[in-house]
Amino acid sequence: MFRSWERRAAAWLRGLPPLVVDFAIALLVLVGQSVPFFYATRRLGPEPWSMVEYWPVLLGVLPLLVRRRYPLTVLTLCAASAAIYSLRDPDLPPQPIWYGWLVALYTVAALSPRWKRWLAILIIIAPAISVSPVTFIRGVLSALGAYALGRATVHYRERAALLEERAVERERARIARDMHDILAHGISIMIVQAEAGPLAVRAAPERAEKAFEAIGAAGRDAQAQLRRMLNLLKEEEGPRAPQPTLDGLADLVARVSAAGPTVRLAVTGTPSPLPADAEVAVYRIVQEALTNMVKHAQATSGVVRLDWKDDELLITVADDGRGPAPGTSGGHGLMGMRERAAAYGGAVAVTPDISGFEVVVSLPIGDQQ
Repeated sequence: MFRSWERRAAAWLRGLPPLVVDFAIALLVLVGQSVPFFYATRRLGPEPWSMVEYWPVLLGVLPLLVRRRYPLTVLTLCAASAAIYSLRDPDLPPQPIWYGWLVALYTVAALSPRWKRWLAILIIIAPAISVSPVTFIRGVLSALGAYALGRATVHYRERAALLEERAVERERARIARDMHDILAHGISIMIVQAEAGPLAVRAAPERAEKAFEAIGAAGRDAQAQLRRMLNLLKEEEGPRAPQPTLDGLADLVARVSAAGPTVRLAVTGTPSPLPADAEVAVYRIVQEALTNMVKHAQATSGVVRLDWKDDELLITVADDGRGPAPGTSGGHGLMGMRERAAAYGGAVAVTPDISGFEVVVSLPIGDQQ
């Protein structure tokens, strides 16, 4: 709950216009630099403080409104205001911390190239040599803190950008796998039925009618899944994964059985709840294995088994067709299955032999709850 509130607050702050943020910072600095004028009293008389005495404070605050555009110039003005203030009438109220040049130094460290950053350090350190050792050490430590914070901000942004880039690459790879699975499955079924259609028209017209129905069903299913995926990609928030679940495996197996080899679904053990993403992964793995069965195996029958154990789900897709040519390790489909399983700590084993082809996927479920 608290983290969600923090994320919303951070997102709201990031959404504020830069000028609003800079105005708020300048206002806070102005308040901080003005406080001594309210509690300090003159040593030489009861007269109130005048604007003539107060103007160096304004000089050290107002430039912050354009700190992003002219970082080094703003730092110079803020540092000059602090020096002018300290050289004026010693009756002026002491300023414990000059927040203005600290904010300006942070901005230089965060936005300026290296040579300007070195020049900024020189602008801050050089005038401080003439002050007392205690003041010098305090100023140096404050400057180092502001500078380090600015550089840390740069590294944080660079790392965030890198992580975002990697997330985009992973999302593109995921979309590519989903597109491959959806299109390969639908097109494979349509090709098989289309090739069998002419023979069925002459030998068994009723089978030809079923073939055309299977082609239409496969096309409509692929279209619906692609539309759902594209609609989800348009959403700004919410789950990014497609929506098929384990409940859809029965329909998937039925469509494949209607189009080609006779496939049955067998479930053993007590099913456990899985996260939505894990269910999508299982569905896509089974879909890709069935696609390979239709395209490459020349099988007449197959089985999809889900064996639920206490801490593991075993997914087996087997057929009685031929496996791939000796020495081959599978194409993009098998690679996609391995990547999906590995994303949830699972593994894929492929067993081709003369009597058939079998894909076994082990998916741990103890940590998926």
